[in-house]
Amino acid sequence: MSSPHPDRPRLAVVGNPENRRIALFTDAVRAAGLPGPRVVPWTDVLRRGGAEFAADETVRIDSPGENTEVDRLLRGTDDPTRVEGSGRWYAGFTAALRSLRGGRRLADPDDLAVLFDKRLCHGVLDAAGVPVPASPTSGPDGTPVRGWDDVRALMREHGMPRLFVKPAHGSSASGVLAVESGGGGRIRATTSVELTPDGRLYNSLKVRRYDREHDLAAIVDTLAPDGLHLERWLPKASQEGRAADLRVVVVAGRATHAVLRTSRSPMTNLHLGGSRGDLDAARRAVEAAGARWADLLGVCERAAACFPRTLCVGVDLLPAVGWRRAAVGEVNAFGDLLPRLTGLPGSGAEGLDTYAAQVAAVLRGPHHQHRTGTPHA
Repeated sequence: MSSPHPDRPRLAVVGNPENRRIALFTDAVRAAGLPGPRVVPWTDVLRRGGAEFAADETVRIDSPGENTEVDRLLRGTDDPTRVEGSGRWYAGFTAALRSLRGGRRLADPDDLAVLFDKRLCHGVLDAAGVPVPASPTSGPDGTPVRGWDDVRALMREHGMPRLFVKPAHGSSASGVLAVESGGGGRIRATTSVELTPDGRLYNSLKVRRYDREHDLAAIVDTLAPDGLHLERWLPKASQEGRAADLRVVVVAGRATHAVLRTSRSPMTNLHLGGSRGDLDAARRAVEAAGARWADLLGVCERAAACFPRTLCVGVDLLPAVGWRRAAVGEVNAFGDLLPRLTGLPGSGAEGLDTYAAQVAAVLRGPHHQHRTGTPHA
């Protein structure tokens, strides 16, 4: 059945109904005067081998999230806290994306396949001239990592005494290790991975350090079959003595929302003990350094422009010490969960949360025309 108001889109969502982001998006849809979106659970898609959407439905693809049944179907485990299995998860997720039929997508399956492979994503950004940390594993000529011995060899070959080791298909800092080497062969890693005596790996809300190379090798060797990505550890700017970076949400090509994240550990993720910093103070620091705030936001817009068929992405921006320059750490397909945050001044999303901004973009029309280099107040 087609919509009685053809100028008002019918919306559908593929996601987990219990996820908070679904509720927030639904609230935004209804606040815009549209009927609540039809929600298609990921469990239904995976069990039935696909889902069908009407030609006039606009389909938002949302995160599979942490769901025991989804994890069992995608990763083959009943425990969402396990780190292993991200390679199998990625294969299942991309196959599920290809099984969606009909409708107009707000996220392109091919874009999502790149966004969920850090090696591919880093290579695409680098080729487009977006500043990114140096990496020996990205792009078509990237070096595969088979285990800890390869990590050690690449650290020496590329002069990287400090680097991040990341699961290629991970998210939320799952399985990420911030590795530092020093004189006398000393090495340590900061991570949220808990290594159990039987060699299993679990996500933990506690950031911990490992300073025995044997333990680091055990973790990396376990994760390597799923695919690993290595990046140079860039020294980041700080605020009040805490490392700082930004999550910037880009909607329809425009940087609309930003949050400053600070931490005493290399991981600024809020669920790992990071906290929201003072965004206005960060902007003043950028301007005091002789740089332009709009240029930093423009880096995020250039990163989003690499994925022109996807309405919204969350960009992790790494400001360098001194606040004059910045690089893109990651581009997240589902990086818009920033509750109670309204749009940046001059963004066109003032007073709107990230979901209302996306609904407004849908109502304006085709979202694939990215705007870059636009002024921000």
